[in-house]
Amino acid sequence: MMATSDAVRARTVLPVDLARRVMWAFVIANVAVVEGLFLSAGEGKNDVLTVAKWFGLHAALLMMFQLLLVARLPWLDRRIGMDRLTVWHRWIGFTLLWTVLTHATLVVLGYAKLDDASMAKTFAALSGVPASLLGMLAAAVIVVIAAVSTRSVRRRLRYEVWHGLHLLLYVALGLSFVHQLQETTTFTSSAFAEAYWWGLWLFAFGALLVGRLALPLWRNAYHRFRVVAVVPESLNVVSVYVTGRHLDAFPARAGQFCIWRFPGHNSWWTANPFSLSAAPGGQGLRLTAKAVGDTSAGLRNVPVGSRAFVEGPYGAFTSLHRSRPGTLLIAGGVGITPVRAMLEEQTGGDVVVLYRVRSEADAVLLNEVRHLVELRGGRLHLLVGRTGENGVPPLGPSTLHQLVPDLTERDVYVCGPPAMTTAVLAALRELRVPARQVHSERFGMA
Repeated sequence: MMATSDAVRARTVLPVDLARRVMWAFVIANVAVVEGLFLSAGEGKNDVLTVAKWFGLHAALLMMFQLLLVARLPWLDRRIGMDRLTVWHRWIGFTLLWTVLTHATLVVLGYAKLDDASMAKTFAALSGVPASLLGMLAAAVIVVIAAVSTRSVRRRLRYEVWHGLHLLLYVALGLSFVHQLQETTTFTSSAFAEAYWWGLWLFAFGALLVGRLALPLWRNAYHRFRVVAVVPESLNVVSVYVTGRHLDAFPARAGQFCIWRFPGHNSWWTANPFSLSAAPGGQGLRLTAKAVGDTSAGLRNVPVGSRAFVEGPYGAFTSLHRSRPGTLLIAGGVGITPVRAMLEEQTGGDVVVLYRVRSEADAVLLNEVRHLVELRGGRLHLLVGRTGENGVPPLGPSTLHQLVPDLTERDVYVCGPPAMTTAVLAALRELRVPARQVHSERFGMA
């Protein structure tokens, strides 16, 4: 049975734009409050230390914002998307690095000026003060995390190693939190200021604990996910069917993905993001994965009846963001899985699917896609061949315009390998498809 999606309606404000406005309004409002409280708290022991305190307060605000960006809050995630939130997390992380280093440098410089001593001697003296030492250790951990997060280093590390090092951020947060407890004077000037500041920290930590720990644990305890079937789709592609209790209450949409663990088959820290390859209709969940690593290759050996631990659903690659009656779905390789799920939704409007593969044998779930496109009265174009053959890009501007002349009047969804996605998005920009009608998502771990 077809799943049901939101009816397409004219929107003056898209959900993603609304979410961004709400988030940035929240951030700006709190920055304004912090600025006001900072100005009302009086100056430091000298001008340099006053500026150092200003950088310290904003470093704390950046840390709180970092927590909110990775908390996987459902309202934000399904409107903005984990990939964009993760990109913001990355860039704010580097901003945090320079803010912390500026704060630390100015503290040492300020006390050196106050005591008329060298910076080296002042640094050594401050390292003997517990509160200052905690701040130094937090700064050192942040420097390490930033170093391993640079692209050149990140590419050389296995994900598990990088993720383990990245978790040191929580150590830095703990150290900096205690550092603030002992050092902060700005928010002790009034009961309101103190309640506001620690309430803000409580909100940030609370969001993280709810989104990353409490909600996944509760959902898995409530739904009790289990594997009911493992079906090879081809030599290197497999579908895993998962069922559970009360799945009609599982808030997934076609196009979203989950982070999957199979504790009886893999170690607990082995987890992978896979899209739902069928629209969730309350009967079960299905993932379809290509063997590109040890975990995905081992899915065909997952025992039927074993437990599954499912985090999510995540992602903004859904019909929630549709703004036009017609739809163009562009998929490459195994990127067809969320597209196939979206085809199963009962939606209005004309639909066109462009499915890019090297050969028809590589076209995962092709028969299902054909059947669903026929049911929708749409069109399917299977684009076969190697990139660069005949000198014409298979998904270049000329090809897209030739196959779908009215693509500027459609919502366009793009899912595939990173290089293909980047090329398609560039082609859509060249064809002047409005940005609000283009939807893509590079799902992954965050």
